[in-house]
Amino acid sequence: MKEEQRVLLGRDRHRDRGSVTVEFALALPVVAVVLAVGIAGVVAVDGQGRLQTAAAVAARAAARGDDPAARQSLEQADAESVRVERAAGLVCVHAGRPAGTGPFSGIVLRGDSCAVDEAAEGAATGDPS
Repeated sequence: MKEEQRVLLGRDRHRDRGSVTVEFALALPVVAVVLAVGIAGVVAVDGQGRLQTAAAVAARAAARGDDPAARQSLEQADAESVRVERAAGLVCVHAGRPAGTGPFSGIVLRGDSCAVDEAAEGAATGDPS
């Protein structure tokens, strides 16, 4: 009886050969896709943070009348669309760009920030500085 069990176990063992290879071959593309989406997500979040920071720096620079510094900060963040609004004593900068290539290429990143318009504030109070 033990002989029969050994023979049967031996046959089962041969039938299972290669199953780990097949499972690995099926799982590897799934792991690669999950990894690619994770990396693309991190890149998109980083781009959003850089764009938001650039919009804040540009708003402060534009508020004090330093337009070249505002332009430079937005160029460093690769902003493709920029809108500057001056109203009610504020300078607001709205910047946007695509998230990049890959699975998030259809997403548009936006950065918005406002700062007190120092030039308008100084003119209203009569303070030349």
